[in-house]
Amino acid sequence: MSKRKKLLLGAGVAVIIVIFAALALRQGRRGGISVRTEEVARRDLVSVVTASGRIRPHRSVDIQADVSGRIVDLRVDEGGMVESGDTLLIIERTTFEAAVQRARAAVSSAEASATQARANRDQSSRSLDRTRGILAQNPELLSEQELDAAETNYEVQEALYQAAEFMVQQARANLREARDRLAKTVITAPMTGRVTRLNVEQGETAIVGTMNNPGTVLLTVADLAEMEAVIEVDETDIPEIELGDSATIEIDAFPDRVFSGLVTEIAHSSIQGGSLGFSGRTSDQSVDFEVVIRLTDPPQALRPDLSATADVIAEVRDSVLSIPIIALTLRKPKVEEEVPRESEGEVIQLGNNGEPEEEEGVFVVNEDKEVEFRRITVGIAGRDHFEVVEGLEEGETIVAGSYQAIRDLENGDLIKAKDDDDDEGEE
Repeated sequence: MSKRKKLLLGAGVAVIIVIFAALALRQGRRGGISVRTEEVARRDLVSVVTASGRIRPHRSVDIQADVSGRIVDLRVDEGGMVESGDTLLIIERTTFEAAVQRARAAVSSAEASATQARANRDQSSRSLDRTRGILAQNPELLSEQELDAAETNYEVQEALYQAAEFMVQQARANLREARDRLAKTVITAPMTGRVTRLNVEQGETAIVGTMNNPGTVLLTVADLAEMEAVIEVDETDIPEIELGDSATIEIDAFPDRVFSGLVTEIAHSSIQGGSLGFSGRTSDQSVDFEVVIRLTDPPQALRPDLSATADVIAEVRDSVLSIPIIALTLRKPKVEEEVPRESEGEVIQLGNNGEPEEEEGVFVVNEDKEVEFRRITVGIAGRDHFEVVEGLEEGETIVAGSYQAIRDLENGDLIKAKDDDDDEGEE
């Protein structure tokens, strides 16, 4: 068979398939499209924001060294309990003890120099007093030039004494600094808690951090009595969460338990702000904010950094009209509907392309088993239902499934209801 004949045969088969599909669709619409229906009813709805994160202590301290040196005495183990003020580790002290001795010697030298300067000042002061006394008794015995010289000498000795006193203060400050550095070779626990992380061993060198280098975190002490879940919430959900909202937390390490908690912190800036481009918008596709949930009754076996998922109860509605989430769909208003709806005071929103924007709504079933799309306004979203703010009345029947059937429905279609059991395989 030639290539041309094969193409013609394939085209003919495709046309036949399209014709049969159209006939089947028309026959199905005449007999009624099989859908699941449900009456609009009142329910208690709970709006939940779900996010994942990790567990951390409410209070923990990362301990770093303030002085560099080799660790000569490590007195704790990871997982051990410590009391506030307990010695955790000791850094080699020889260099710092020598610095203290030098500083003490410098203080003694400065004090001796200050004593000598004070004696010289006192001597010049007495000489000046004698010169003034002689001039007062007999001005002809001394000249004014000798008086000026005595006054100048006293001023010089006074200045030297003041400088010596400042040197004493500087030497004493150096001594205090040397003693402080020596004291920092002994690192003590800042709080009572458990050593949750130990990053060093005896004999290793502790490094002091700088502005660009945070240095070595020697160990971490945490109070495990108060634990919290830190979750990352999408920017679209942040406005729904408020301080004090209750939450349930599931921890992967405790699969059979559900923990409760309260929202105690909501970040005011994103976890990782995207870099601004030339358009002024961030380059990140999504932005997350940190939300902290304090656990009300954490178990003793809870550990930091465990994975967790939290459901924050953002809002509760009692006995409100509701529809299944699957029932809500989007449709573009038909062009011929524009004129009568404008006459009723409604305005059809147009998109950037000049076409009407899609509207949210449901298909309402009338007494003749025909459906009509009706625009509605929804409120909060529960786990399976939307709150209906306006557009529906209690007791009205709507199409509630399946998803594919709702997508294919059009105004005026005839439907036939089926049981939920028959619909399970189609969703």
